[in-house]
Amino acid sequence: MKRVGICAVAQTTYERNKWHQRFQGMALEVLEQLLAATGLDFSEDGGINTTVSCSDDVFDARTISDNAMTDVLGAHFRCEEKVAQEGLQAVYYAAATILSGHTDVVLVMGHAKESQSASRNMITHLAFDPYYTRPVGLDFLAAAGLQARAYGLRSKISEEQLARIVVRARENAAKNDRIQDLAQVTAEEVMASELLADPIRDLHTYPVSDGCVGMILASEERAKTLTDNPVWITGTGNCIDSFFLGDRDYAGNFPLQKAAERAYKRAGITDPAKAFDVAEISDQYAYQLPMWAEGLSLCPENAGPAYMDALGKNHGPAVNPSGGMLAGNPLLLGGLVRAAECALQLKGEAGGRQVPDAKRALAHGVMGPAGQFHSVMVLERD
Repeated sequence: MKRVGICAVAQTTYERNKWHQRFQGMALEVLEQLLAATGLDFSEDGGINTTVSCSDDVFDARTISDNAMTDVLGAHFRCEEKVAQEGLQAVYYAAATILSGHTDVVLVMGHAKESQSASRNMITHLAFDPYYTRPVGLDFLAAAGLQARAYGLRSKISEEQLARIVVRARENAAKNDRIQDLAQVTAEEVMASELLADPIRDLHTYPVSDGCVGMILASEERAKTLTDNPVWITGTGNCIDSFFLGDRDYAGNFPLQKAAERAYKRAGITDPAKAFDVAEISDQYAYQLPMWAEGLSLCPENAGPAYMDALGKNHGPAVNPSGGMLAGNPLLLGGLVRAAECALQLKGEAGGRQVPDAKRALAHGVMGPAGQFHSVMVLERD
């Protein structure tokens, strides 16, 4: 099978409130970096003629929000497709577009300004069925609280272990020049923070963030002309669980396991626990990092808490050297940022968070209440 390469990656900083910048301005900042890195333009002969955007109408507070991005994404008479669910799907879509033969170069661009919404909970509340589950006030946080309780009963994870996950995320974020204005915290501060949806506390949640991320994908032939060190997408997989929460096992990892199995099979991976140098996992809440590690087969079932405690001491991958979502990425962009961070690691461009000699990386994205929809991607360099 032909390969698709990630040729260039660019990100804005992720801040709690980019009040001084519209989302078009954030996107232009990223676009200019990508064009400079690859020498591409939007000409009809050999330029970028296909774009996959990632945005959300409710977060952007306007209908058909990608329509306001057309100037930045290549203006008129170009193909532009929008992904409005989980950011890693934008990379998946772009890769499929190239492998189909439709085009040989795709611009991927995702943005979100969570700070301009009155409440993320009110927005995620809209994801639920309007007749049975919205009237009881469900949102992603409430659903995560149910799952965190179920996973805690199964895995016996402690308050102290959850607190250490948050502390570690912020320590890693201090090495990430893309993360701004995020204070360091102690385990005691985490355990004393406000209880939001028992057992989830305020500091267990991903912080409100504004930012933009983009990348250039190309066919194998074009990629080798655009960069000296392309990153190859060698495996992809996704899976969605039942829509109604009552039909699901909160403490189970069914959709993530299936998504991972598909990605690993395509990449020829038989022992995931030893296969990766870097794993970027979308951890919207602290309990999810050990739970998703189990679902990705980085550790056995119920061993997630002990696996987190042993990070840096075991022989597995460096997990979330960027800080992960707990360090501050918008909900919509979680998986897209994870893929971007993996690509930077494999290209040797991750700066202070660089993992030495990284050759293979795992990117993970999740969307929906209590981990309803998962995406997994395997990235490698020559």
